[in-house]
Amino acid sequence: MADSLRRLINSESCRILQEKLESWYKDYHINSCDQNLNRCCEIIEMNSMIQGQLFTILNQTAREGGHYAGVETIKSRLLPWLGTCFSSTTSGRPFETSLSLIQESIEKERQLREFASTRKHEIQQLEKELNSTHLQLNLVQQDLKASQAQEENALRNLDRLNDYEQQVQILKDEITILGAQKSVLHSRLARSRSPSPRPCRSRSPSPLPLRSCSPGRARLTNAARHAHLVARFSDIYTQERLDAQTLLRTYIDDLEIVQRIIYVAAVESFHAAKMAFRQFKMRVRKTLSLTHSGPESLEDTVLDYIVRHEDLYDVQASVNEVIRAMNINPKISFPPEVDFIMISSLIRELCRVAFSMQTLVPPLDIAFGADGELFNESKYRRSYDSDFTAPLVVYHVWPALMENDSIIVKGEAVSKRGALWSRRSRSKSRSRSRSMSPILSHSTSPSRTLLPRSRSPSPIRSGSPRL
Repeated sequence: MADSLRRLINSESCRILQEKLESWYKDYHINSCDQNLNRCCEIIEMNSMIQGQLFTILNQTAREGGHYAGVETIKSRLLPWLGTCFSSTTSGRPFETSLSLIQESIEKERQLREFASTRKHEIQQLEKELNSTHLQLNLVQQDLKASQAQEENALRNLDRLNDYEQQVQILKDEITILGAQKSVLHSRLARSRSPSPRPCRSRSPSPLPLRSCSPGRARLTNAARHAHLVARFSDIYTQERLDAQTLLRTYIDDLEIVQRIIYVAAVESFHAAKMAFRQFKMRVRKTLSLTHSGPESLEDTVLDYIVRHEDLYDVQASVNEVIRAMNINPKISFPPEVDFIMISSLIRELCRVAFSMQTLVPPLDIAFGADGELFNESKYRRSYDSDFTAPLVVYHVWPALMENDSIIVKGEAVSKRGALWSRRSRSKSRSRSRSMSPILSHSTSPSRTLLPRSRSPSPIRSGSPRL
C-alpha cells in the first residue's frame, strides 16, 4: 500500500490536474464550445485515473486491516458517496439516462459536422461547375462575336462587290452607248461623202445591233435609287421632322397646329417639286430633241440627263413656292412672330427627295389625305395620343408614300371620337375672325422681304441645260 501511495505522489497527477483546471478556467471564455468540452473530457479522464489508483490503495488498505476492519468507514462514507455519484439528486433521473442524453447530443453533433462537411464539399463542387460554365459561356460569346464580325465583314464585302459590279455595268453601258454614237457618226460621215446609196447600205448594217443595247443609266440604277429614296423619306420622318417640330414648339404650344404645319409643308413640297420636275423635263426634252440621234429613245435620254444633272434643279425656288403656299393655307394658323422660313431645311430636303422620286420608273408620290376621311390601317398608323377605336381621321401628321396604287411607306394620322366637328367649328371661327391674310400681316417682316432675294433662278430662266 505504501508503494502505491508513493507512486501516486511521485506521478504528481493531482498537481497536473490542478494546473489543468486553472488553465481551463483562464481560457474558458476565450475557447470555443468544442475546445471547452475537450478540456473537460481530458480532466475527467485524468480524474478517473487518479480515482482508479485511489480505489487500488483503498482495496489494499482494507486487506491489511483484517476481515472486518474498516467496515464502518466504508458504510458511513464510501457507500453514500457512491450513491450520490450514480444518481441525480436535482432531476431524479438515473445516471444511465443522463449518459444516454450525452451520447445522443454527441452523436447529433457528429452528424451535424458530417452534414456541414458534406454541404461544404457540395458547395465547392457547385462553385467549380459554375466557374466551368462561366468559362464555357465566355468562350461561346467570343465565338459568337467572332462569327458576327465575320458575317459583317462578309456583308460589307458583298455590298462593295455589288457596288463595283453595278459601276462596272454602268461603265460598260456607257462605253456601248459611246460606241453606238461613234458608229452612227461614222455612218453619217460615210453617207455625206458618198453620193451613191449603195455604200450607205453596205455600211449601215453595222450600227443596227447596237440599237438594241441595254437601257441607260436611269433604268439601270432605278432599283438602287428607289431603295435609297424610300430610306431617305423615312429618315426625314424620324429626324428632320422631329427637329422642325421641336423648333416650332418653342413658339407654338399647341402640338396639333405644329403637326398640321409640318404635314402641309410635306404636301406642298411634293407639289412644288413635281411642278418643277415637269418644267425641267419639258425644257430638257425641247433642247435634246434638236440633236437626238442615239440608240435610246428620246424619253430615256431625257431621263438619263435629269438623273445625271439633278444639281441643276433650283431647289430654293421650290422652297420659296412652298412657303408662299403655306402662308395662304387656311388649315394652319400661327402667331405673328412665327415665320415658316425657320423650317426651310425640312422643306428643302423634302423638295429634293420629291424631285428625285419623279425620276424613278414608276415615280413615287404621297397619298392624298383629307380631314374626316375614313381611317385606313394599310395607309396610316395611329399616333400615340389617338383614340384607337375612332373610325375617322381628325388630322394628318405625315403623308403616306405610294407607288402607283400601292402603299410602300405608311403615314401617320390622329383619330379621336367627337373631336372632328368641334375642331371644324373652331377653325371656321378663326378664319372669320382674321382681319387680314397671312401674307398681308407678315408683309412688313424682314424675313418676308428677303424671300425674293434668296430665290435662285429656275432652270427655265437660266437658259437651256448643259449637255
